[in-house]
Amino acid sequence: MRVVFMGTPHFSVPVLDALVEAGHEVAAVYCQPPRPAGRGKKDRPSPVQARAEALGLKVRHPVSLRNDEAQAEFVALRADVAVVVAYGLILPQPILDAPSHGCLNIHASLLPRWRGAAPIHRAIMDGDAETGVCIMQMEAGLDTGPVLLRKATPIGADETTAMLHDRLSAMGARMIVEALSRLIELTPQPQPDNGVTYAKKIDKAEARIDWTRPASEVDRLIRGLSPFPGAWCEIDGERVKLLRSRLTDGVGSPGEVLSGFTIACGESAVEITEAQRQGKRPMNAEDILRGVQLPDRLD
Repeated sequence: MRVVFMGTPHFSVPVLDALVEAGHEVAAVYCQPPRPAGRGKKDRPSPVQARAEALGLKVRHPVSLRNDEAQAEFVALRADVAVVVAYGLILPQPILDAPSHGCLNIHASLLPRWRGAAPIHRAIMDGDAETGVCIMQMEAGLDTGPVLLRKATPIGADETTAMLHDRLSAMGARMIVEALSRLIELTPQPQPDNGVTYAKKIDKAEARIDWTRPASEVDRLIRGLSPFPGAWCEIDGERVKLLRSRLTDGVGSPGEVLSGFTIACGESAVEITEAQRQGKRPMNAEDILRGVQLPDRLD
């Protein structure tokens, strides 16, 4: 099929690779414009742009698709279908209508649960037992379109957002290839009205750990915000990101350091297994404790 691909971050790259490997003709790749990054604040292309250019594909990164010129350029591609995954721009109706088979979105949740910007983070933070990927026919509403293909996967007890991100990205890549090969036979299933939840963008204010919460919630916060933005606490005035943890037995007042890097919570305790000091790389707990003397209590 003649495909327009629309995506920007690392999550989208395996999908682009899968489309090329499956033999689809990628007419153009749309992604967000390069952004200033690094110490020099030089414009850096997105992961999708870098991969598309390496593959020799035509890349476009308009700041908007709402103007007539951008829409005319898109229509002129005469695509059979657009594949959209974590693109980052709203698609106006003329864009949605342009491909003969419409626009298909790869969404990292079991819709209608976790519509919106941060479905992977929210699924872990909320303690969901499973999540998955939906291939959805796009329409004007936020992740409201009918679902063509849906597959579930359990969320591991120690799984972080980074780990689940990679698994769901690979799932989405396999599923979109399947969906395109079966596009004529698949019947779009409308999403039910019940069970709708919204995965709002992560606010950095959510990231500070409240040790008065139950250990299960603290553990989910740590894993759900790992690696970005990173749940954090202060240790002797230094902000330290806590990146991986597990539930453990232990009783104490909230924030009390019980032993090693095991911290008492409002109920039970968590053991921190990976953390990151300011300006340092992530390290396991044993290495962190060689350079940091924990106080009796964390705030």
